[in-house]
This record gives sequence, C-alpha cells and structure tokens, in this order.
Amino acid sequence: MLNAILSFLEYLGVAIALLLVFTVIYARATPYREFALIEHDNSAVALVLAGAVLGFTIPLAAAIYYTRSLVEMIVWGAITGVVQLLVLLLLRKQARRVEEGHMASAIMVASFSVAIGLLNAVSISS
Repeated sequence: MLNAILSFLEYLGVAIALLLVFTVIYARATPYREFALIEHDNSAVALVLAGAVLGFTIPLAAAIYYTRSLVEMIVWGAITGVVQLLVLLLLRKQARRVEEGHMASAIMVASFSVAIGLLNAVSISS
C-alpha cells in the first residue's frame, strides 16, 4: 500500500509540474499578456486558456493511465504540450479578436484545443 501511495504522489507531483510548465509556456507563446488580461476580466482570454489547459490535461491523464513508467508519461506530456502549442499556432489569426474580448473566437479556439486534446488522449491508448 505504501508503494502505491508513493507512486500516486510521484505521478501527481510530476503531472502538476508539467501542467505548470505548460501553462507558463503557453502564456508566453500567446501574443498578448494572458494573466494581465484575465485580471482585467477578459473572459475570452480566460476561456482560451481554460481550453488549452483542458486540452493538455486530458491527454496527460491518459498518459498517466496508459504508460508504464514515469519517464514515458513525461514524454507524452511533452508531446501533448507541443500539440497544444501547434493548435495555438494554427489558430493564431484569432488572437487579436480574443484579446479584444470576442467570445465567438474564444469559443472556437477553446473548442479546438479541447477537441485536439481528446484526440491526442485517445491516440495515446493505441
């Protein structure tokens, strides 16, 4: 039982660290100041960030479930982060509209982030 608890803490700690690293990298990759805009109640920016976080976390959860080692989970976590950054790059045209608070653009970007994250998660199980 102690080994299971230690393994749980190890995976949880690494997963949280990966999530924090991803969030920082993602926020720096956007062409606007993510957290400053969120502090000023820009819901569109908050929604896009939420979509990216979910799009990253869902496949990370799959990686925890399907991989056989912590190192393998970390590799899949890195791949997952790259995939989410590619989504951001592909939808970069929407950045100005999101920064201006346009919810339609934010919903579209967030939806693609989550959708790609779900596809990523299912692909890990193959």
